[in-house]
Amino acid sequence: MNKLPLAKRVQILAMLCEGSSMRSISRVADVSINTVTKLLVEAGETCLDMHDDLVRDVHASRIQCDEIWSFCHAKQKNVAAAKAAPEGAGDVWTWTAIDADSKLIVSYFVGDRSGDSAINLMDDLRARLANRVQLTTDGHKAYLEAVEGAFGGDVDYAQLVKLYGPTYSPGRYSPAECTGIKKITVEGEPDKKHVSTSYVERQNLTMRMSMRRFTRLTNGFSKKLENHVHALALYFAFYNFVRIHKTLKVSPAMAAGITDRLWSLEDIANRIEAGKPAPAKRGPYKKRAA
Repeated sequence: MNKLPLAKRVQILAMLCEGSSMRSISRVADVSINTVTKLLVEAGETCLDMHDDLVRDVHASRIQCDEIWSFCHAKQKNVAAAKAAPEGAGDVWTWTAIDADSKLIVSYFVGDRSGDSAINLMDDLRARLANRVQLTTDGHKAYLEAVEGAFGGDVDYAQLVKLYGPTYSPGRYSPAECTGIKKITVEGEPDKKHVSTSYVERQNLTMRMSMRRFTRLTNGFSKKLENHVHALALYFAFYNFVRIHKTLKVSPAMAAGITDRLWSLEDIANRIEAGKPAPAKRGPYKKRAA
């Protein structure tokens, strides 16, 4: 079986991380679309395991959480009429938790916007933190039960509720004008001056700019939910470990003390190869009877 050289695999991974579509990557890198898809799946699985193994015992003081919308195969309102819609088609929400100081994505979850998804995010977040934190979310009610179930009273939790003016366009792609905010203490004693979702909302913008799948008006959306999850896993590994944050001058993982060096895409490509099973030995050739 032909094997792509390391430089070619790194080129494909880099383009995936920089927002290029899979078909444009196949043209630029001169490989088939199936090769790009296969590498994305392998990278996604590797990066899921990498995040699970390395992002542990995180010492943080302020965590901000939010959820960002995208869709798979078709928007939710069009799924019923879509041709051969796969399982997972429709609206997809990515829930993220970011450390406001190191900018590390501590936890993420891909699902719907229900309470179950909020619970999954908060349970995972709690398992990755090493200390009590101040937590800020938006006013989504699903967070209330999720935070209570995961942290109990061992958190300083507040919600930042945004107040919006009237909207006159039902088909608009962005919320109405924000006319004010309310800071609501839910648990513990959060410092009101640090009750903010600015960093996680800026991270949402970075995601939209870095992944073609998150562009609002595009034909580059995910066709399969599995590929959507794999693209996110690769992006978060790249963001946490490989990309230098312009303000911090180091990667978020370095700022959080998870690693002492800047990773490269070669490191991720090598982890992909290391995780592959050894090829099975071929048996002796037997001539078929006439």
